[in-house]
Amino acid sequence: MAGRNYIPPDALKFRQDSHSRRAPIESPPRHHQVEDRIAVHHREIQSLLLDNQRLAATHVALKQDLSSALQDLRRLSSVAGNVKAERDAEVREVYEKAVKMEAEARMTDELGAELIQVRGDVQKLSSERKELNEKLDKVHGDLTKERSKVHQVPMIKAEIEAMHKELSRGRAAVEYEKKVYASNLEQSQAMEKSLMSMAHEIDKLHKELADKRARAAAATATTGYGAGFVNHDMGYVGNAYNMHQGGVDPQYGSGALPNGPYEMQQHHMVDPQYGHGVVPQPQGALAYDIQQQHPPNNAAHG
Repeated sequence: MAGRNYIPPDALKFRQDSHSRRAPIESPPRHHQVEDRIAVHHREIQSLLLDNQRLAATHVALKQDLSSALQDLRRLSSVAGNVKAERDAEVREVYEKAVKMEAEARMTDELGAELIQVRGDVQKLSSERKELNEKLDKVHGDLTKERSKVHQVPMIKAEIEAMHKELSRGRAAVEYEKKVYASNLEQSQAMEKSLMSMAHEIDKLHKELADKRARAAAATATTGYGAGFVNHDMGYVGNAYNMHQGGVDPQYGSGALPNGPYEMQQHHMVDPQYGHGVVPQPQGALAYDIQQQHPPNNAAHG
C-alpha cells in the first residue's frame, strides 16, 4: 500500500521541466489555456501512470527479490545452523582430541619416569646378576674342592667309628666308676657313722674312767693306803700305776683304751657290737675311699 503513493523522482523532475518550459510562452487565450492545462494534466497523468506501472513492476520485482531473499535467508539460516552444529561438533571433537592428547602426554611423562626407574632397576639387576655369577663361580670352585675331599670320607668315617667306640668304652668306664663311687660313698658314710658312734662311746668311756679314777683316788685318800685295795666294780687291783695301764668295765671288759677315734685300728678293745677282739677294719673299696678321704701326710703332699 505504501508503494502506491510513492512518486518517483523522475516524475517530479518532468513536472518541473514542463513548468519551466511554459513559463516564457505568452499566455494564449483562455480556452487555449484550458486546453493546454488539460493537455498538461493529461501528460502528467500519463507520466504518473507510467510511473505507477513502473513502480508496480518495481514493487513486484522487489517483492520477488524480497521473497527470494527471505528464502535465501532461511536457507542460509538453516545452512548456518548446520554449519554451526558441524562447527560445534568439530570444536567438540577437537577439544576431546586435545584432552585425550593431554592425557596421553601426561601418561607419556609418567611412562618416561617409569622408564627411567625401570632402567635403574635393570642396571641394579645387572649388577646383582654379576655378583651372583661371581658367587656361583666361587661355589663351583668350593664344590670342586669338596669333591676332591670326598675320597677322604671313608677314612674320616673310620676315625669317627673309632671315636664312637672309645666314647662307648669311656661311658662304660664312667658308669662303672659312678657305681663304684656310689658303693664306696655308702660304705664310707656307714663307716663314718660307725666311727662317730665309736668316738662317742670312747668319749663316754673316758668320762666314766675319769669318774672312777676320781672315786678311787678319794677312797685311797680316806684309807691312807692304796696297797691291797680291790675295786670290785672295776675288777682289778686299784693302784695308780694299774689305772693308767688299763681299766675294767662291766660292759666292755678289760683292755687298753685308745686315745682317739683313729687309734682304734692299733689297740685291742672290746666293742659292744663285735664282742672281744679288735675293731673291724674296712675292706675293699671302703678302705680305699677312707684312705682317699684321710690320706697320710706324705700322700697329701704328693
